[in-house]
Amino acid sequence: MKNFDYKVRFIFLFSFLIILMSSCSDILDQAPEGKLSMDEIFSDEEKIGAFLNTCYSNIGQKGHYYYLWSRGPVDWSDDAWDAEAVITNNGVSTRLYRGEASAASHPIDAIEREGLGNYWNKYWTSIRYCSQFIQYIEEADINPVNAIRWKAEAHVLRAYYYMELLQWFGTGLPIQHEPFDITGDLTGLEKPSYYETVKFIIEDCDAALNNDYLPWRITLNSEVFRVTKAVAAALKSRAILFAASPLYNEGEDHWNEAYEINKASLDALKSNGYELYNQINFPATFFSKETHIAENVYTGDYLSREDELRRYAAMIYEFHTNYPNNIYDTNPVDKETIWQDYRHDGPVHLHGALPQGGAIVGSCPTQEIVDAFETIDGQPILNIANPYNDENHLVPNYNENNFLYNEQDPYKNRDPRFYADIYFNGTYRKTQWPFQESPSAYENYPANAGYRSRYIGTYIGEPNTGRDNNSRNRTHTGYYIRKFVHPTSGVGRVVAGPNTKHFRLGEIILNFAEAAAGNNKLDEARLAVNEIRNRVGMPDLPTGISKEELIIRIRHERRIELAFETHRYFDVRRWSTPDGDLSKTDKWLSAIRITRKSDGSFNYERDNVVPIPRECYTNKYLRVAIPLAEANRLAQLTGEDWQNPGW
Repeated sequence: MKNFDYKVRFIFLFSFLIILMSSCSDILDQAPEGKLSMDEIFSDEEKIGAFLNTCYSNIGQKGHYYYLWSRGPVDWSDDAWDAEAVITNNGVSTRLYRGEASAASHPIDAIEREGLGNYWNKYWTSIRYCSQFIQYIEEADINPVNAIRWKAEAHVLRAYYYMELLQWFGTGLPIQHEPFDITGDLTGLEKPSYYETVKFIIEDCDAALNNDYLPWRITLNSEVFRVTKAVAAALKSRAILFAASPLYNEGEDHWNEAYEINKASLDALKSNGYELYNQINFPATFFSKETHIAENVYTGDYLSREDELRRYAAMIYEFHTNYPNNIYDTNPVDKETIWQDYRHDGPVHLHGALPQGGAIVGSCPTQEIVDAFETIDGQPILNIANPYNDENHLVPNYNENNFLYNEQDPYKNRDPRFYADIYFNGTYRKTQWPFQESPSAYENYPANAGYRSRYIGTYIGEPNTGRDNNSRNRTHTGYYIRKFVHPTSGVGRVVAGPNTKHFRLGEIILNFAEAAAGNNKLDEARLAVNEIRNRVGMPDLPTGISKEELIIRIRHERRIELAFETHRYFDVRRWSTPDGDLSKTDKWLSAIRITRKSDGSFNYERDNVVPIPRECYTNKYLRVAIPLAEANRLAQLTGEDWQNPGW
């Protein structure tokens, strides 16, 4: 089989296709002077491979590449606050927080940067490319093994683009078995339901899963980023879960189907070697004092409970920094990642966490996500069904059964994932600090610039890492993101961020848990959640809880396990009802205001990041607006209103 190197050859081949395809007719079946027709493309194996690369070209890059190093949907949910929002006037987060969105100019879709935004047009373009590929590859006279595998890849990619459109725009979409131009003549086209669109995604995924030459795992570096049967299984899992969710089910009960599909997908993934990341593979880096997670672990025969939890935290930290990046092997170190981007997550050695040398902080974790992490006995800190007693989230509704949490010592005895995900007041980081400490940096003075461990103070007045809502390189909430950031990267110690994970097994397990609970398979749902919790040493969910209580705990577990991975933005929407809104989660965001006392202790108070609510919480923000011109064209050609409610 001929292998196409998707990292090295992508730019050349994609540019080649753009040149030969520019200005062609709607379905590229004509050959104007200087151009190639589809028949000419599909008569040559090299050109066909290049055309398949074009089908890959609009995969959405996530991570830090949204706007000025923010994490995009993470900042547009209640997981984090974008520090750029008070500094810039035209950023996506700024406009959303102010409610400056319309069908003619919605910031999520209208602002394009680094392959993000302009989703409606880009994804439809890619869907058309995939449909053309599927149509023409049938007659191509090339290596039959390549033809069969490449067709399967095109099916998976088309399913991916449809799922992305469903996540953002949340409405039934034109189903494209055969290629057509979404901007062309659509007379007679009928608007399908959300569920019907999901069934088309599943049909594409099944075509790939039934293909004998599409592998379950990529094992060659020359094939990184290529899709697999595992991606198809993961897409099915996510798509049917969305179809069953309250916002999208259109009054129908799809939980049994969601359960069956998720069970089959999860079983297939596990039987083909996918499993949760479950041990520290690089202890010299992640289980050392330099990480400041596991530095106090006793190395004898007995581990205390505290030591054990530190070990779990180090393991999770290692997995999410994905260092070294080892998933392309017959027996890889990382068996959990199903599909990741070939691009890495930005220069996070500088940006996104404890920025140095004037770099931009980007996303700042909120008090809401900090409140979500339980204590080590498995008790939530708050009543998760109704976590706050006020609209502003400043009066916590504490869980009366939690006896470990102390609001004046709030970071003690927490879920290990908390320590792996967040830098908070009192943590340490060893890296190249490019400044000399001043006397007002009490815990660090005196110290010269250099490679050293530094106390991370996020209290008001700490001169380098303290909270400052008027700064673009300091936290606005009292917290920094730790997840994804290599433990010792920094100025002069460049370590690229991890590759963005589009799918991992942890998500699929939680998808199954939610689908099982929705289908009244409560014991199976609880066992699935416990698999996630046991991986980090957290106690099982209690037995005997009701279906409603279990669903709340499953949703809560998703929030913790998938924190900062962009899921929360889509989850809080699909869990809403069509007439609902996001006022309980996205209207107000809170922070921690820490003041240092003269004796070196601290006082912790809650406040809001800014004293006014965000305006992107009303009903219409459950879905992104279809671009006005496109919605109008669809209405004119089909006689149906395709626009989302409120836009």
